[in-house]
Amino acid sequence: MKKSHLLLVILLLAISFSSEAQCAMCRAVLETEDGQGAAKGINDGIVYLMAIPYILIAGIAYAMYLKFFREKK
Repeated sequence: MKKSHLLLVILLLAISFSSEAQCAMCRAVLETEDGQGAAKGINDGIVYLMAIPYILIAGIAYAMYLKFFREKK
């Protein structure tokens, strides 16, 4: 990997952005509520549900690494 590509990857991983994970309809309904407690809870739930498949894929990839690419003693 070239140094410029590595620098770009590190830069992209270092920068974090605040993101909202609600659809337009959910957001419109929840914005009318006072206090915004339910909106924050629903947003956290959506982000949680979005993260689970990535965690599962990472676990499967790690298991495949252990099975196929690790040196056998």
